[in-house]
Amino acid sequence: MTAKTLTITLPDDWHVHLRSGALLNAVLPFSARHFGRAIVMPNLQPPVVKTADALVYRQEIAAALPANSHFQPLMTLYLTEQTDPEDVKQGFLSGVVTAVKLYPAGATTNSAAGVKNIEAVYPVLEVMEAIGMPLLVHGEVVDPEVDIFDREAVFIEKKLQPLRVRFPKLKVVFEHLTTKDGVDYVKSCAQYTAATLTPHHLVINRNAMLVGGIKPHYYCLPVAKREIHRLALVEAATSGDARFFLGTDSAPHLDQAKLSACGCAGIFNVANTLSIVTQVFENNNALNQLERFTSYNGARFYGLPINQGQLVLERHNEPLPVPEALSLSQGSLTVFDPLMPVYWAVKQVITP
Repeated sequence: MTAKTLTITLPDDWHVHLRSGALLNAVLPFSARHFGRAIVMPNLQPPVVKTADALVYRQEIAAALPANSHFQPLMTLYLTEQTDPEDVKQGFLSGVVTAVKLYPAGATTNSAAGVKNIEAVYPVLEVMEAIGMPLLVHGEVVDPEVDIFDREAVFIEKKLQPLRVRFPKLKVVFEHLTTKDGVDYVKSCAQYTAATLTPHHLVINRNAMLVGGIKPHYYCLPVAKREIHRLALVEAATSGDARFFLGTDSAPHLDQAKLSACGCAGIFNVANTLSIVTQVFENNNALNQLERFTSYNGARFYGLPINQGQLVLERHNEPLPVPEALSLSQGSLTVFDPLMPVYWAVKQVITP
């Protein structure tokens, strides 16, 4: 019989969008409550392209944190074809910047300034490889000739494999995997490649977005794929394989931006991520692997210490309701509904 409580090392979130301004203030408490650290995405408007930008953004996050919070934002730089390798190096060695994010131009929200010609950023990647700085990759090609459901697989073949040949010791995190192709690729790699998996891609396939009418709250990029791919993601997450770890890719957009003729891509899930992920692991008889996925694997890949705090999860007898939408002065923000019964809730966070 399932235990009523489960205690794990305080988790980290290795991929989150905190936004800025009022939206930052609304969503940050959820990350600060349940996670020790988070890799913060740099695709603001304007993007975080220099170490000085990362310092300013980190200060904004710090000012918005709840009192006495131990949460640590880990800053990233938005890679462009004008990125200065020396600035990247100094940002990393000074401890201000943890990683650099590669967005193919036009691949997702606020990615217009991303990379079109990968060879143009080779000088930056050479420095990163030498100093052990991770490159975080949005793994999709941006080509009108490629079906949106095939973008990840084509990216592996056309972009990622040649990059790995050119920079074999560059630490690469393949962000928010959505395909069996991606899982198989990461499994074929050595110690320099890892991947994040999101709670929403672990529980929905593309039917959630398309069957019975278009459901904008299930639209994200990369889009959810077929069930065979979702099952591959679950297998990878629950296997204990050190190359896979949690990255929520929580990407909040107000409802009016989602429910429009050209709705934004992104799912706000950080309010119930740990409940959902724990349920996925229980459903797959893998609660013994949960702590590795949420709390160990990512820290070890990044070369950071394991968190000292703990998080206690409690299993309820009845399914829990989806958290209510957040109410902001500009509008509402819907929380991700996993479309399955969830019995686990965070009961307590124990700080060191």
